[in-house]
Amino acid sequence: MRNILQYILKILAIITIWRYRPLIIGVTGSVGKTGAKEAIYSVLNERFNIRRNIKNYNNEIGAPLTVLGSDVSPETTFGGLLGWLKIFSKSLINIIYQRNYPEILVLELGVSKPDDMKYLMSFLPVKIGVFTAIGEFPSHLEFFSGINKLVEEKSLLIKSLPDDGLAVLNYDDSLVKQVGSDLSEKIKTTYYGFGEGADLRIENYELRVDDIEKGDFGINFKLDYQGSFVPVRLIRVLGKHQVFSAAVAASVGLFFNLNLVDISEALKDYYSLPGRTNLIKGIKQTWIIDDTYNASPLSTESSLEILNELGLKSLNQARKIAVLGDMMELGVKTESGHRTVGKKAAEIADLIFTVGSRARFIADEAKQNGFSKDKILEFSKAEDAGLPLQQEMQKADIILIKGSRSMRMEKIIKEIMSEPEKADKLLI
Repeated sequence: MRNILQYILKILAIITIWRYRPLIIGVTGSVGKTGAKEAIYSVLNERFNIRRNIKNYNNEIGAPLTVLGSDVSPETTFGGLLGWLKIFSKSLINIIYQRNYPEILVLELGVSKPDDMKYLMSFLPVKIGVFTAIGEFPSHLEFFSGINKLVEEKSLLIKSLPDDGLAVLNYDDSLVKQVGSDLSEKIKTTYYGFGEGADLRIENYELRVDDIEKGDFGINFKLDYQGSFVPVRLIRVLGKHQVFSAAVAASVGLFFNLNLVDISEALKDYYSLPGRTNLIKGIKQTWIIDDTYNASPLSTESSLEILNELGLKSLNQARKIAVLGDMMELGVKTESGHRTVGKKAAEIADLIFTVGSRARFIADEAKQNGFSKDKILEFSKAEDAGLPLQQEMQKADIILIKGSRSMRMEKIIKEIMSEPEKADKLLI
């Protein structure tokens, strides 16, 4: 049944694209896809009629649904044939006539198994391709024979670009950077990153916290392109990884002849989606870093850096508590990936909570790196960790909560947030 629905969606998407000819921007990578997509949307939204994926519509079902303009969740419609018939009927009507079909589609494109990107490229004529990052321990690795095969699959997005297209590549990720060397010289390539030699260079990154209670915090940095500098401030946004999203958006904006000043101004509207390094007020006058949407070793290390930065900025000698769940789909890298995070957590945190069977490697590695076993608490599932965490929390603590989507780490946040009645709005 799924294959039939998938095929119909593909055909409808092909006809819709042929009918309205939108320019398509595709975004892939193991981390940073959603942030890049949202930042691109922020930069282009005022100048163009634009649409991007909602929620996690980034696979063989979600991507064509975005093309069709459906806001019905795939997760809730497989059981209802009537729901699908409504989607198909509406799509056919829209193919015949639709006002204001978007000029630009920004599509986050996920890869979870071999041939996923090959399938998506069979019907999505992407003009601008963005490859965010892979990292040493990428997610979905367990379904591939090795990291190079995963990169090869994701890079089909870039290798499918037309000669007048644009490739936007992370200069600081060696595997992503290498993808650019195999492209036709006719394809324009923009490398972004902190490294010397990047076309769009990031400089002077700083987390600034003026009044956390009033939401007066964010990150400052500069973008340097061909000798021109512009300062950028992302308001109520945390983390160095968010700078990469802004740099992606700037690279795309420059392709559309926007200047850096306009791009910097547009990025003031950029914000983090629920579950992606958002700061939430906790009980006992604490602060929670909610990064519960998903987790990989690279993204978890980035979140631990945020925990460390906020701790250093605190005037109250804040303790730093890391609550870390299993990171899924790492395959043969499962143990080493978790141990890498355990070593990092031992360097930063004052208390470590782990959730899940895989996360035991985090706890063990922290102990091996000199972290007191009395300051590590281990739990099998998220529901078990909430009350013990409440009991350990003290005034001014900063608590990072992160794990893979299936671990449902947001349940812990609901237990310790100061306004649980806002959970539906603030949490995933």
